[in-house]
Amino acid sequence: MSMLKCGIVGLPNVGKSTLFNALTACQVASSNYPFCTIDPNVGVVDVIDPRLQVLSDLSKSKKLIYASMQFVDIAGLVEGASKGEGLGNKFLANIRETDAIVHVVRCFESEDITHVSGSVDPIRDIEVINLELVLADLQSVESIVVKLEKQSKGNKELLPTIDVLKRIRDHLNEGQPVRTLEFTKEEEECLKPYPFLSSKKVLYVANIAESELPGTDHPLVQKVREFAEAEGNSVITISCEVEQQIAQLEEVEQKEFLESLELDESGLQKLVKASFKMLGLITYLTTGEIETRAWTIREGTNAQLSAGEIHTDIQKGFIRAEVVKFDDMVEFGSRAAAREAGKVRAEGKEYIVEDGDVILFMHN
Repeated sequence: MSMLKCGIVGLPNVGKSTLFNALTACQVASSNYPFCTIDPNVGVVDVIDPRLQVLSDLSKSKKLIYASMQFVDIAGLVEGASKGEGLGNKFLANIRETDAIVHVVRCFESEDITHVSGSVDPIRDIEVINLELVLADLQSVESIVVKLEKQSKGNKELLPTIDVLKRIRDHLNEGQPVRTLEFTKEEEECLKPYPFLSSKKVLYVANIAESELPGTDHPLVQKVREFAEAEGNSVITISCEVEQQIAQLEEVEQKEFLESLELDESGLQKLVKASFKMLGLITYLTTGEIETRAWTIREGTNAQLSAGEIHTDIQKGFIRAEVVKFDDMVEFGSRAAAREAGKVRAEGKEYIVEDGDVILFMHN
């Protein structure tokens, strides 16, 4: 699958640029992606998975390749973006191209950094951006309904689509994002040609001061969490300022710095993992002397389609998948030893691949 994108949004002075600078400081070297040009406002970041190093050591691999995520810095939001204010049209077009939204909200007080609205209120900030997405969607749905109603005079099959779009229009008119509506599978099929901005999943990043880490009990973070839960979305707490400091350190120094803050991992890795989970992604693993690698698939993908991530020829010529659970691979030390212990399973093309499966594909 092509690398999925998360768009980073936020009002001015909430820490969005600081977070993005930290992301780009530790982004994957673009030489790993020979067929894609990485723009200045795009960061590609590894999903650090300790299982890969373990497998690499067992296989004595020459190379180790993590899964990765793409983050896009979406600039230009001001109130009125849906009407083209500021860089509004560009902002909305950039969001349309992403798979999900990472929304940075300010949960820290600072005399040095003024807030665009004069005070710190994360829910108000969230609602400003949500409203712009809702208004942009409202403009879209109204023009789509008018167009489809004209077409429906000669094509009654469009009526169910028009009905669901009218329900969306009424919901948006109440100021509610599309993602808070529930749809049947048939309705979801009708809506596939219309990727509404406010239907995208959102991960809220509550940006707190370094002194307030880990910040899970922070009253402003709790407000954001309650808001997100009502929408069916998630929240992580990060100090963007700390992340920028970490990004400038060598790997050994990073570990020492995190330990001094009593943190298990950086906020960036929390962000990457949470984004991965939000998009319903998992990884299966391959290992050998040449490389140990994580392959990204959507949860629920079968073995034959998963094989296609490596090469379409493997998918077409699929015979079977030899699957070992990661823990069994580690316990027995090799695929051969795991096979002797009866821990290697031969699975057919319809086997649903699970996160952390160590797979060898047999193919024509």
